[in-house]
Amino acid sequence: MKQAVMTGPGHIEFSDAPETPPGQGEVRIRVRQIGICGSDIHVWHGSHPFTPYPVIQGHEFSGIVEAIGPGAENVPTIGSKVTALPQIVCGHCNPCKKGRFNICENLKVRGFQADGCGRELYNIPAERLVALPASFTPDQGAFVEPVAVAVHACSRAGNLRGRNVVVLGAGTIGNLIAQIAKAQGARSVLVTDIGDHRLEIAEQCGVDHVVNTRVRSLKQATRKIFGEDGFDMAFEAAGAEASLGSAVEAIEKGGTILIVGVYGKPPVVDMAVVGEHEIVLAGSMMYWRADWERAVEYLETSISITPLVSRHFAFDAWTEAYRYIDANGTDIMKVMVDLPG
Repeated sequence: MKQAVMTGPGHIEFSDAPETPPGQGEVRIRVRQIGICGSDIHVWHGSHPFTPYPVIQGHEFSGIVEAIGPGAENVPTIGSKVTALPQIVCGHCNPCKKGRFNICENLKVRGFQADGCGRELYNIPAERLVALPASFTPDQGAFVEPVAVAVHACSRAGNLRGRNVVVLGAGTIGNLIAQIAKAQGARSVLVTDIGDHRLEIAEQCGVDHVVNTRVRSLKQATRKIFGEDGFDMAFEAAGAEASLGSAVEAIEKGGTILIVGVYGKPPVVDMAVVGEHEIVLAGSMMYWRADWERAVEYLETSISITPLVSRHFAFDAWTEAYRYIDANGTDIMKVMVDLPG
């Protein structure tokens, strides 16, 4: 089988590897499509702090069950469409004992601290599998992972019904959070960014309001859009200090800001305002299995992903896919890598 190994920042080597049968409790998947996410790009640039080299990337994917190993139970039949959770957890740390496997003290993620799905055939424990509807396209299957990120973030926010919501950052995750917030009954959703193309995509996906914060500040925009009602829920999905600061400045007293973005360096936050206004700053990390199952439901019923797919590349053109992303910056949403077959 063919596999793609990132031997170091900016270097991917394609090689043939022996096909290995699924082990005890494992299932072999023939990978059909892989999505590239922002964390993958950090690995490409050598700026991901927790990824050693060499590594086989890939954690957003869709595929087909090809073989079932001994002892694998309750698995989809051969030929079924599937994806899989990428977390490897210890099961015995305090968070794991409390059922919060997404923040395991010894968490490893396939594609980063362990090899991922960047190969034609991928063996993975059966209990990690998530079955997909037969009607799903490869794009939908590869989108389950990022949609699950957004589902988990919205679940951390509590009941969104009837609330005004701000999402800072119109990249893939911010866009999906906005769509899910609306699907969960948010009264009005505003998405901000500094790139017009991503805001245009948000509009295509049905987001209520978009604002380029290079043109108008968040505080000005929310006053005009929400009026005296303001907003008490914000998702910071840009991973930018200025974005977080604007949320602290503009949100209603007692409001909640959920951190979803990844910061390249620790941001400076006006904690005097946070304290005086009783603002809640909270984090959101990955997802639970239930978030994946809900993600599948949203993709079936209410999430628009077609505008989010910027381009497809062949498996052996993965390097060109990264170069394309680097060259096009904020004009890019989701880039897909297609495997043969």
